[in-house]
Amino acid sequence: MKNKIVVLSLGGSLINGTNGFNLDFLKNFKAFILSQVKAGYRFVIVCGGGRVCREYQNAAKAVGVKNNADLDWIGIYTTHFNANFMKVLFGKLAHDQIVKTESDKFKWTSKLLFSGGWKPGHSTDYDAVVLAKRYGAKTVVNLSNIEYVFDKDPNKFKDAKKIENITWANFRKIVGNKWVPGANTPFDPIASKEAQKLGLKVVVMNGNNLKDLAKVLKGNDKIVGTIID
Repeated sequence: MKNKIVVLSLGGSLINGTNGFNLDFLKNFKAFILSQVKAGYRFVIVCGGGRVCREYQNAAKAVGVKNNADLDWIGIYTTHFNANFMKVLFGKLAHDQIVKTESDKFKWTSKLLFSGGWKPGHSTDYDAVVLAKRYGAKTVVNLSNIEYVFDKDPNKFKDAKKIENITWANFRKIVGNKWVPGANTPFDPIASKEAQKLGLKVVVMNGNNLKDLAKVLKGNDKIVGTIID
């Protein structure tokens, strides 16, 4: 990874999950990032909205909001809150502003840069892909609450099979080409199209598995997770 810059797409479900804030994860993640910063890494961390995002969107839909752009903006604002929250946890190590739009191009000299969502039409996965291109990273690590990508929804199909390695062409057959606000896909369709065009590698893994995340940073693909390239 160029200049030891790592791009992480951090799922909002890891920050604030079904039962509230994931304090164990937040403490462990902070300690991990601090240790990796000492080892010379710099991180771009793009925060998703997760459960909170979907709760706001579902409430809006329940009272009649149907416009996808409006629903996307609700989600985007929750990612800004999450990104600012994570920035505060790291204090002076983080850049003093979060990335809110694609045109935000800060003179980034700190160890950490946080980003939320930018505009309707895609998830924060896309923003992570764009930032990887901008800062020369060849890999995006997607951290969520799942260990693998499956060939179909394992919550609906008992015969769903986990995938350890997959090409972009085959992955895009699974996620399709259309973005739906609040969609819970392993890596969103718009981001996938851009990542394939750029030749990026994306690793999808459980964010609680910090031991394997350390392996990914060192270029070791023998992990619990799915590698898309």
